[in-house]
Amino acid sequence: MERDHIVTIDVSLLSGEETDTNSDLMLARLLQMQYDRECDTQLRREERKYNGESKVSISFENYRTAHPYDGSESSEDEVDWQDTRDDPYKPDKPQVTPRKGFTGKGKNITTKHDEVLCGRKNTARMDNFAPEVLVGDGLGMDLKLSNQVFNSLKQHCHSEQRRSARLHDKKEHSTAEQAVDPRTRLLMYKMVSAGTLERINGCISTGKESVVFHANGGMLEEQPVPEEVVLKVFKTTLNEFKNRDRYIKDDYRFKDRFSKLNPRKIIRLWAEKEMHNLKAGIPCPEVALLRKHILVLSFIGKDHVPAPKLKDTMLGAADMKTAYYQVLQMMQQLYQECNLVHADLSEYNMLWHQGQVWLIDVSQSVEPSHPHGLQFLFRDCTNVSTFFQKRGVAEAMSVYELFNCVTGLDLTINEEDEAEFLAQVQHCGVGAHPFSFPCWWPRLLGVDRWGP
Repeated sequence: MERDHIVTIDVSLLSGEETDTNSDLMLARLLQMQYDRECDTQLRREERKYNGESKVSISFENYRTAHPYDGSESSEDEVDWQDTRDDPYKPDKPQVTPRKGFTGKGKNITTKHDEVLCGRKNTARMDNFAPEVLVGDGLGMDLKLSNQVFNSLKQHCHSEQRRSARLHDKKEHSTAEQAVDPRTRLLMYKMVSAGTLERINGCISTGKESVVFHANGGMLEEQPVPEEVVLKVFKTTLNEFKNRDRYIKDDYRFKDRFSKLNPRKIIRLWAEKEMHNLKAGIPCPEVALLRKHILVLSFIGKDHVPAPKLKDTMLGAADMKTAYYQVLQMMQQLYQECNLVHADLSEYNMLWHQGQVWLIDVSQSVEPSHPHGLQFLFRDCTNVSTFFQKRGVAEAMSVYELFNCVTGLDLTINEEDEAEFLAQVQHCGVGAHPFSFPCWWPRLLGVDRWGP
């Protein structure tokens, strides 16, 4: 048996002539308004359930529909939408706590530590965050932030600002990988404008100390620059190679100048150091030009293709044997004739081009008189001996034999006690400091400077 659904219409919503229910339009409006009121009531319940006891409350006011009855007088038992909040808030009229620290009297007293008041003040203070921080319309939605939440947000914003500042500084003032800072870019532009270089083609290699670009040479003081050159741009940041100073400060050629320079000028000194080492007469790229921290060198390769590193080559047994003896000869020549120790010799810093081994990255090279010179040489011998032994070169000497062969010393070899051999190496380095030229030159001529 079907039952009829009886709909009760609240005619108190309308007054005067609008209470006439004979019109279908009036009846539909009454039904719609009653339905909207029920929806608003349900929306208030959902808002209370959603917020619960949370310190941050979310308002569902924007989900309400416009009602014709909003302007009418409601009965005493009706609850206005704004009255559902604990404390109505108008963002255009911020509450200010007087100097005494509280407002109100008796049970209605409100201090500056009030939870609701502090929450709204914290929301307003979010507008002072950096412009890139998206805080939203917290005031419009009556958002309340506790002190703990606000302090966490503030600390996070400050951390992001510092991180952004560091990244910005690195981008503007430091040479990044495969890129240059504005000052370096200007130096490179001047080289092209002056005709020293025809054009700069692009980056071909990166390392811990420099970035290498390929370029086409032009004319320098009416002297032709090689057709293909490389620009070795030394990085102006010390982050990746922090122990540069140990190679320079104890090198008597640069010792006096090193102590008077700031870190960025040390990079220029580092580039100058490599230029002097490259002119020592070893198989290495030729120096064409030095501009501050940019070194222009001849290109080891052909048609924009750089020569492969010895590590990446697939040489046969005969070529590998030839490469070994070439490296041995260069180490002896470097030490005995050029009076230098590479200090970073490995398969990564040797190129194979047209049947010849070429040394690169000699900026770390020091003289044997350096306090750590022989220790650096022992490390080079370790790298060379290990590499060629792994490549199957039967003639490759051990580390200790190679060290004695290069230096011409006759140190006792005990392969089971490396510490003892290193102690002998360190003992040989003691007292090998450079002498003062003005002091010793008269003595070499047989004249005693302090004699009668």
